[in-house]
Amino acid sequence: MHRPTDGHATLARLSPSIWVGVAPRGDAGLNVTSFPAESTAVHWLTDGHATLPSALAESTDAAAPAPNAPFGRHLISIADLGAAGIAEVLGVAEAFAEVERRAIPKVPTLRGKVIATLFFEESTRTRLSFETAAKRLSADVISLAVATSAVKKGESLRDTVETVEAMGIDALVVRHSSSGAPTQVARWTKRARVVNAGDGWHEHPTQALVDCFTIRQVIAERTGDDPASLGVSCFEGLRILIVGDIAHSRVARSQVLAYSALGAEVTLAAPGSLLPPSLEGWPVAVAGDLDSALGRADVVSLLRLQAERGSGAYVPSLREYTAGWGLTARRLPLLADHAIVTHPGPMVRGVEIASDVADLPVTVATRQVANGVAVRMAVLFLLLGAEGAGGPRD
Repeated sequence: MHRPTDGHATLARLSPSIWVGVAPRGDAGLNVTSFPAESTAVHWLTDGHATLPSALAESTDAAAPAPNAPFGRHLISIADLGAAGIAEVLGVAEAFAEVERRAIPKVPTLRGKVIATLFFEESTRTRLSFETAAKRLSADVISLAVATSAVKKGESLRDTVETVEAMGIDALVVRHSSSGAPTQVARWTKRARVVNAGDGWHEHPTQALVDCFTIRQVIAERTGDDPASLGVSCFEGLRILIVGDIAHSRVARSQVLAYSALGAEVTLAAPGSLLPPSLEGWPVAVAGDLDSALGRADVVSLLRLQAERGSGAYVPSLREYTAGWGLTARRLPLLADHAIVTHPGPMVRGVEIASDVADLPVTVATRQVANGVAVRMAVLFLLLGAEGAGGPRD
């Protein structure tokens, strides 16, 4: 993060190909006097432009030509990103987190774009987070109410998607109960970008990105570092314990891909009935006992029982599940002093986590929700905001 002495803007190099400038509100009407390289897109997050410091423009590092950002046409899986892509998102999200702290947290970055949320499953956090993110970027947002749409008359998913895209939609944010549905949607679209907001048991990539962003933020606060300066090196060797219904959790699959890509050591803790039938190829260890695993964990990620996917039938009773695998008040002393407890929500208090534990500072579930807006702003920006100047590769 570079802060020019002229006071006009904060300029962040988010990747070799993308700069983002965050200028004070009201600092409009200035011209961009120069920029690092023709292959570099300069994106300003306020009305008008801000002056790019000449000293920065003249630097050898800034002038080096670079390829486009490692971000594809769609975001279906964390595997679409890899470590470089995850770092890209986290870096852009830091810039948007700064926007979020303003009195009027809105920028014109996606003005003129139209984003549609197509949620074929219930959602509170993810849908509202995406819609808030799009509006903060000045995009127009339409939300398909499946209960009152032509879907109830028998319209197929393909016809629904093609109908929505025909209205000039730029991006589709899709949640569906069937694994692979967003992949199919991406095949059917001709120009719209597709973001997977959760598909069946498959993946929920933006939630894993939110979790990574939040963990890095907490680590940075404890060490006194700027989160952006940490990059993704803070995940190297980090011991992450994922507890709960792994078998039916799309969040768990995205988390495993994200954390392992960043060099973390991932361990799963769950009764055998809630583990996937095969873990071949998963870069994880499995803990047979929660109590012994808690003390080693730097991060404990709790997952709820996916009752809507039948997971309740895989445990004798909720009481027995909580006794064996819940983060209860009795287990709280087993946590390391520096441990971070995450939960993607919705929490079922008294089952996977005790209510009093959920309200302690060690649990950052509410912070995850708050960070979800900045992270999803970053995802939408990287998919749509740089299209005209060295933006995402198709």
